[in-house]
This record gives sequence, C-alpha cells and structure tokens, in this order.
Amino acid sequence: MSSAQEGFLDPPRASYLQHESSDSSQTSSPANSTTALPKRENDEYARHYNARLEKKKRDPVFWLACLAALIVVVLVVILPVYFAVIKKKDNNSSSSNADNGSGNDGNGGNTGDGTVPSANGAITGGDGSEVTMEDGSNFTYSNQFGGFWVSDPADPFASYAKPNSWTPALNETWVYGKDRIFGVNLGGWFVLEPFIVPALFQKYPTATDEWSLSEAMAADTAGGGLEQLEDHYATFITEQDFAEIAGAGLNWVRLPIPYWAIDKWDGEPFLDKVCWKYILKAFQWARKYGLRINLDLHTIPGSQNGYNHSGKSGQINFLYGPMGIANAQRALNYMRIITEFISQPEYQDVIPMFGIMNEAIIATIGRTELTAFYREVHDMIRGITGIGEGKGFYISIHDGFEPVMTEWDAFLAGSDRIVLDRHPYTAFRGITFDDPIATGTGADAGGVWVGTACGWATESVRLSGTFGFNYAGEWSNGYNDCGLFLTGVNGTHSYGGDCGPWEDATTWDDSTKAGVAAFNAAQIDALKDYFFWTWKIGNSTAGSVQAPLWSYQLGLEGGWILRDPRQNAGKCGTIPTFDGNYEPYMTGGAGAGTITAAAAGTPYPPAQLNGVDVPAAELPQYTSTGTINTLPAPSATDNGLRLNGWHDAQDTGLAPTTIPGCAYPDAWEANDAAIPDNCGAAAPTAAATAETVASTTAAATSTTTAASTTTAASTTAATTSAATTTTATTTVDTPARRRI
Repeated sequence: MSSAQEGFLDPPRASYLQHESSDSSQTSSPANSTTALPKRENDEYARHYNARLEKKKRDPVFWLACLAALIVVVLVVILPVYFAVIKKKDNNSSSSNADNGSGNDGNGGNTGDGTVPSANGAITGGDGSEVTMEDGSNFTYSNQFGGFWVSDPADPFASYAKPNSWTPALNETWVYGKDRIFGVNLGGWFVLEPFIVPALFQKYPTATDEWSLSEAMAADTAGGGLEQLEDHYATFITEQDFAEIAGAGLNWVRLPIPYWAIDKWDGEPFLDKVCWKYILKAFQWARKYGLRINLDLHTIPGSQNGYNHSGKSGQINFLYGPMGIANAQRALNYMRIITEFISQPEYQDVIPMFGIMNEAIIATIGRTELTAFYREVHDMIRGITGIGEGKGFYISIHDGFEPVMTEWDAFLAGSDRIVLDRHPYTAFRGITFDDPIATGTGADAGGVWVGTACGWATESVRLSGTFGFNYAGEWSNGYNDCGLFLTGVNGTHSYGGDCGPWEDATTWDDSTKAGVAAFNAAQIDALKDYFFWTWKIGNSTAGSVQAPLWSYQLGLEGGWILRDPRQNAGKCGTIPTFDGNYEPYMTGGAGAGTITAAAAGTPYPPAQLNGVDVPAAELPQYTSTGTINTLPAPSATDNGLRLNGWHDAQDTGLAPTTIPGCAYPDAWEANDAAIPDNCGAAAPTAAATAETVASTTAAATSTTTAASTTTAASTTAATTSAATTTTATTTVDTPARRRI
C-alpha cells in the first residue's frame, strides 16, 4: 500500500476506525454483532423523542408509567452492559472450548443467528447476522468494515446504525469536506430509464421514456396494465440491496424520485402516488443500515432537460417557452411538499440532502432565469426549515452542464448550505473513443482514461473554495457510449469500435478488467465525494446485464470495483486536495441566509423567459387556490403517535391550479404554441372577480322586486369587498447526466 493510500485510509475522525471501542455502547459481541444500541449523541433527536413521550404523560397512570420506565432504564442500561462487557469476556475466554455455534440462551445475548435483542426490544447485528425481511425471507448480513444494522420496533425512527467504522452513525454529526461520501445511485427504481430496466421497454417496443411506457402499459390490460410498475417497485430494489450497499463500504445513496409520487395532472399517463410507499421503505431501510440519503427530484412538469429520465423526452418546458412559468409553479410546489415531509425531525438524520432538480439545462433555460428560480427555492425551503447549521437539509443544485465553471463562483453568496452536483461523464461527449482502455494489467492499465479522470480533481478543489461543497452526483465506468439503450431505445453509438463486448462482461479478459478497474479507481480518487450511477442494471430479455460498465453491483461481483472504496486513494498520485475549511456561510455558519441583492440576480419570476417574445407576466400561469396533496407518513407508528407529513404548521399556502376559462397549451409540448389570452399574472384576480360578480348577480336576480334597489346596492358593496379579498388571496405566489 502506498503512503498516499495510507493517508486516505485514516478517516477525518480516527475514532470511527476503532472496531473495539472503550465505550460500552459500541462493544462487539462474540458474533461481531452489536449487543447494545449506541448512545444517542444527537441532542436534537433526543429532544424530539422525549417530546413524543411527553404527550404520554397526560395519561392518568403517568406515575405508574414512570416506575415502569425506571425498570426499563435498568434493563436497557445494566443488562446490555453486562452482556456486552462481562458476558463477552466470559464467552471470549471460553470460546475455544465451548463455541459450538448454538448461540446463547436468549437472556440478552447472541441468539445464534448473529443478531442480539436489547432489553427494550431493539435488534441489532453485524457481520454474519441473520436478517429477516418483511416478507419472511432471510439473508445473511455481510459487512467486514465494522458496520451494524438496527431494528427498533419501539422507536422506528431510531438513528443508531452505522454502515462501517469510519462513517458517523446517523445520529452523529456529518462534517462535509472531512467525512467522505462513498455513494451509489438507485437509478431506474422510481424513475424508469430504458438502459437500466431494458426488459420493460423490450416488452413494449414503442416505448422510449416513462411517458410512452406508461401509455403502452395502460393499454395492455391483459398483460397487467399500468400496475406492472408496482411489481417493479416491489422487486427491483429490496432491503437486501441496502444491506449489500452498506457491506460494500459505502455510506450514502442518491435516490431519484418522480414528482408523481405526490400527484399528477390530467393528461399525464404516469402511475401516481403508488411509488411513495416504496420510497418510505427506502427511508426505513437506509435508516436500518446507517445509510444517508441524497433525495433527488429527478422529474419536473414539462421537463427541465428533454431527456427520457425527466418523464418525457423531447422539449424543455420548465422555465422556458409559453408554459415555462406555469410548469415552474408546479415544480416549486412539489419541492415545497417534499421539503415539508423530510424536514420533520424524524427524517432529518437519514435525509440530510435534497437535490431539488436533476440536470436542468442552463444553456437553454438561461443562467439568469435559473438563478432567480434557485433563489426562490432557497428562500422557500429556509422559510420552512429555518436558517443555519442543524436546521434542515443541504440544498443540492446541478451545474446545468455549464461549460465555464467559473460562472458558479460565489453563486448566491450568503445563502444557507447550497451545494453543487456535477456529473462528469466521458460517455456523452460525441467522440469516437479511439483510445483503448485495455492496455495491460500493470501500471499502464486503463490507458489515457486514468489521466482524464485524475484531471477532474483540480476543478473540484477550486470550486470548494469559490462555491462551497461540491460532489459528483453521477459518474460511471462507461468511458464509451456502449450499452443496450444507453443512448436511448432508438439511439446510436459514437464509439468507433465494436460495442458487442461492452454489452457482455463475460467476454472481458484480464486486461479489460484491469483497465476498467484503473479508470474506476482514478475517478474515485479524484472526485472524493461521489455517487456512482448506478447500483444496479436490470437484465435484458437475453437474461444478462447489457450495460455492465454502469452497474456497481456487477463491478463488485466481477472484481473491477474494489469492495473497500478507501483503497482507491493514491491512484492519481499527487493531485490537488481541499483542506475541508469552507467559508462559514457555506455550511450554515456566520453569514448564512444573508444573500445580497447583487448576488441574488433578478427577482422571481423573471421578467422574460427564453423561447418567447412577450413578457413573462403575459404567459399562462396558475392560481394558488388548489388543495395541497401532502405526503402520507408510514403506517408504522412511533409509540402510538403518527406523523402528519407537514413540518411547518405556519405554511398554509394553497397549491397551484388552473384558472377557469384559460385554454392552456399542452404543458409538455408548448414550445411552438400560441399564447392564450386571459391566462397571465392578472388573470387569477380577474377570473375570481368575475366568478364573484356572476354569483352575486344570480343571487340578486332571485330577490323580490320590492327589494331590488337595496339588493343592487348590497351587491355592489359585496362585489367590491370580494374583489379586494380575492386579490389578496389568489394572486400567483411571489414570495418575501446527461443520459439521453
């Protein structure tokens, strides 16, 4: 091992490497399982937990409960310490003579399957422990890095688990720039892409994106209809995948989700709301195995990039063209609903980052327009979470494939915890990829592609000083653009050679595997904080993975991805590094939430959008008079208390909805549409006033003739009053991978 590798293997806080802690709360059992839950180091979580229990004190038998609680404390603290420390020593001293694999007698010790129940009913286990999933099936947890899982039926929001020894537990502080993100994406699970789930698209040859796939499925009632998607949600990724991710030395997952997890509008073919219960399972499983989640809103109404993973391929209609403002209103509302849910204290530990929009194309939408929108989202989110460290998640924005990265320097300086997501792919450059990657098994393995990856470190380090925390939200081993459906169902490849071998990893020789491994290691060494795209590629109808360069799981099995990601350090030799010291405002410290007018750019909504030649105020908009579709909490209850999915009770604004009488263009195909009349910024007030007048006039007509004069006067007053009220409550809200 090189000295550079050794340096990287030392984590930012050395205590996380200790497998044998002197703290009895993290002692190992004879089966290398954790016998007692780690102590709560997150005071904020403890306060909320205690607040939930405080509600129980109103019960008439409160004092009896206190006595019972005292007994529980004795059971929770003293017995686990006994079995974790004293009993452990006894077992260790006699294991050579008496270890027959049968386990202990069930009095709080190891059960024989590697799991250890604590006195309060929580179960935890480490390497070799047996996990029983909700369907009753079992698997053996494999984790050679000191990680352990925790399942606590009495407190389903407990955050004690750790994926490995060098990663803080969920209820411990993550230090950006010092703790390293070793992550993978769970692409293709809730947002379908042809190359990730090819068999679904092969079944319906006309389908090219989730829009057309949903239409084809819905028409195929005999084949299962649109409900086939729920079968996919239930089987493509399971709890065992989360366990394997933790066992692979990783500590984060990036979870792409669609807005139709919340709802859909008329004319949209998606299966709405169904995936949400599986997203909740993802939160639960991540918590169980100590994995943090970067929740990524991957789809946007109208599409933010025109790619097949935005919902519908083709046009960009978000903040661009005739329906740009209206689609942005919907998008902002979805971001708000998600923010309200994940800002609940029960989810803050497990979801510390929210990617508000994936791959919005800055060259089309415009830098000024996107800056204004991002400022608006920032202010909306921080209005819900509060300002400063510990108040809500980090807000992640994508770099928009901006070719001049210095444009991001000092972006919204004074904002509160905005981070930059970059997707450094080589596969989509439109080049021929003539340079080979299979160049032997020695030091030259990987050819020029190793140097290409190592060069990424310079820009990442520079941005750390000028923007703040930045990371690679997507990257892969795909140095070329080969792979079934990688460039789309009907896509073509620019690779100059034969793509056949790159669709079948069983044909790879040692040189090829060594080259891919070297490229992978160089990217990890250069990027430092990352999420590989993607964890899993589904089999095609041929029964095999036909885009193997993009599957982390397959790379682990094939040996071209190391199981311990720390061992990739030093691959690039001497490269720039960042010391981890950000400007205070970048991490929620001094100055956070003080964006100046100069830094903010134009106000929102922008005065003008690209793709149209009229002011934005004249474009179709929605009125904020609709019903909010909040996200439901999980069915499991926390000590009898159920979450309501809404963090900020003061956030009472309504949802965007259509203006009566407005003939809106197709929100997804509006680039060349005519701009309708009476749908702009003034329309909501006018429509509401007209409705009030019509209603009042109808009532006046039904009154007696004798009272007509009085009624007319009253009607005029009522109309004026109603018009004034409507103006105040229904105006449009304006607040205080490239993988084709």
